Amino acid sequence: MHKYSVEQVLPHDHPMIFIDELIEHDDNGATCTVTIKPDGPMYDEQLQGVPSYVGIEYMAQTIAAYANANKLDEGEEVSIGFLVSSRKFTTETRLFPLGQTLTVSVEKVLIGENGLSVFDCIIKEQQQTLVKAKINIFQPNDPEAFLAGEE
Repeated sequence: MHKYSVEQVLPHDHPMIFIDELIEHDDNGATCTVTIKPDGPMYDEQLQGVPSYVGIEYMAQTIAAYANANKLDEGEEVSIGFLVSSRKFTTETRLFPLGQTLTVSVEKVLIGENGLSVFDCIIKEQQQTLVKAKINIFQPNDPEAFLAGEE
């Protein structure tokens, strides 16, 4: 597996890139990191951090990094996917405070031929689990045709 920057594996640009680094990926999942910074997306100055529900987007972007890093490994192009839903979202914190470094891990549960996928996702700080969820993703074969209503 190759090493990629998040800019290489996410199909959007800053400031909409929420994760900092793709640490590792393989056929079954990926791990990324996020450090909470005052100039980061969704940072709330009044709270001095990022609300934990933003963890859903950290998970979704880690799934995108997983899918697209594997595509790049196979010589394919990066493409978009769609966050369909989250299930069993649980959180042990309401806030990711300034300076906290999070590890976001995703593991595929199911990837269907119809483009629907399910991932087990977890956000930790060191060994402490902060957020868990199952995330459902849709990745059409031709995203542009899908967006145009042709698929």
